[in-house]
Formats: sequence, C-alpha cells, structure tokens
Amino acid sequence: MKLAIVFGARSFEHEISIVSAIALKKVLTCELIHIFCDHERNFYLIPTDEINSKRFSSGAYKKDKLLSLKHGGFYYKKLMSEVKVESDMVLNLIHGADGEDGKISALFDFFAIPYIGPRLEASCISYNKLFTKLFAKEVGVDVLKYQLLLKENPEPITIPFPLIIKPLRLGSSIGISIVKEASELSYALDVAFEFDNAVLVEPFINGIKEYNLAGALSKTGFNFSIIEEPQKEEFLDFDKKYLDFSRTKRVNEANLSLETQEAIKTAFAKLYSPLFQGALIRCDFFVLDNHVYLNEINPIPGSMANYLFDDFEAVIKALFEVLP
Repeated sequence: MKLAIVFGARSFEHEISIVSAIALKKVLTCELIHIFCDHERNFYLIPTDEINSKRFSSGAYKKDKLLSLKHGGFYYKKLMSEVKVESDMVLNLIHGADGEDGKISALFDFFAIPYIGPRLEASCISYNKLFTKLFAKEVGVDVLKYQLLLKENPEPITIPFPLIIKPLRLGSSIGISIVKEASELSYALDVAFEFDNAVLVEPFINGIKEYNLAGALSKTGFNFSIIEEPQKEEFLDFDKKYLDFSRTKRVNEANLSLETQEAIKTAFAKLYSPLFQGALIRCDFFVLDNHVYLNEINPIPGSMANYLFDDFEAVIKALFEVLP
C-alpha cells in the first residue's frame, strides 16, 4: 500500500498538522508520500526521508516539487510533461480549517481522489460545535446543556458559573476559557471572539470524567481503539491535547465497567455511521452519574490517535477497503 499524507494548510492548527505527519512517519511501515500544503495553499512533494519541522518553519520546502491537483491525483511538471504522484490513496491529515471544515474533502471528491477522512457533510457538521450537538441529539446521543452567543448581538448568559467558553468553529482547545465568576467573563468572551464571531457556552463541571474513543468502520464491523482517560488539569488544554499526542506508544486503557464501555461504544457507533464512512475519527465523551454525554467529535484526531490502537496500520488498511 502506497499512502500519500496531505498536511499543513491555512489553519490555526497548521503546526499541529506538521507534528502529526512527523509522528505517523514513525508509526507506519507502508510506503509513504508526504504532500505539504502551505499557508498560501500551494502543495509541495516533500521527500519522506527529509521531513522535519525546520524544513517548514524555514521555508526550505519551497525548493521541493510544486504540485497541482487534477483528476485522479497530484501532478508535478517536468520539462515537457506532467508526472502524476502515484499513490493508492490519500490520508487527510489537515487539522482545523481547510482539512476539517470540508474544503479539502470537496477537492478530493471533485477530482475523484480516493482518500481517508471525513466527507464534506461530515466535515461541516463536526467542525461546527453547535451543529455537532444538534446532530448528536438527533441520533440519540446526549450532550450537556449549552448556549450560543453571537458577537454582533450577545444575549445574557443563562448558564450558571462556573462555565466554559469555546469558539464555535475551532479545535485544539484554542481560545477556550474557564470562567468561574462574572468578573472573568468579559475577557474570556474577548478571547473567544478573536477566533470566531460565535461562541458556545457550556457548564464547567469540575472533576467530570472524560474519555476518548477512536475507531473506524470496516468490512468486519467497527475497529475500536482502547478507551482512554486523558490526564488533564482543569480541562484538556492545548499542550496536553496536542503537544503530547506526538507520542507513538500505546497509552493505558481506562478503568471502566463493561456497561460504561458498551455505552460509550454504542454512542460512538450512532455518531459514526453512516455520516463518517471512510474516516477514522475520535469521539470525546463525558461520563456523569454513569451517563454518557458527547463532548466533541474529532474527525481528524491528532496523529490519527494511533497511540490508542494495538495495530494502527491494520486499521488504516481495513479502512482503505471500504472507502466510499
């Protein structure tokens, strides 16, 4: 299997995507091709044996082959012709805008490029925290109470303190604040509105248990990861969520009753099928009073959550066999 990994792009999570690509290089044994999208949305073919963070921060990648998208794949120019970059499929590893909001999915669909990742509809729903909650409730998965605030016309907040404020369309814990009292509210809203013109307000429940489950649907059913209980302070901040994910060693499984494990897997299956067919996703859940609530859907998790699987490469190969 020859796998082309597309990463980078114009996003607040650009560097995170680079870290993910470097991490997967350490995990996957199949033949890899690395295609970098820079802030100007130009694509470059990066030599796999030369991929490192400095190559991108210094701009050295601009000396690599410039690529264009055409029917069936990526191409680069030679003197009198164009050469296709041969691969069996593409892995969408672009976190945040461009990758998780549906732009790159639409391009791959338009040019008939087989790829692992969320399709356009799945991207649009999971990238917007409000749409995610509406979708979850529609398929029978509970969510915590929430309130939408618009920058142009913010309404009084009805959720009692302490609360948590999140930009509506942004991942990686960027722009998120915990507000414990009214004096902290104005600053937290200013921070969130720097990143989006709409924010979501949710209750902050100190000490609530959070669990992560990744998986994908294959011919033989769901390939689930272990269920992880991430180690966090008050909430899963940027460093813990994304700088730690460069790890490639398998983490320890959460100590949960079989009943709770099954409840989490059942909720995951309701959210996944059929909307996320063709993608490996990670769902983050809260468990409160033995009841499961969805926190968020990660359609392109950091490092593809490889560290949650016994055999991550086998999951990728099984997913390749059932791409839409």
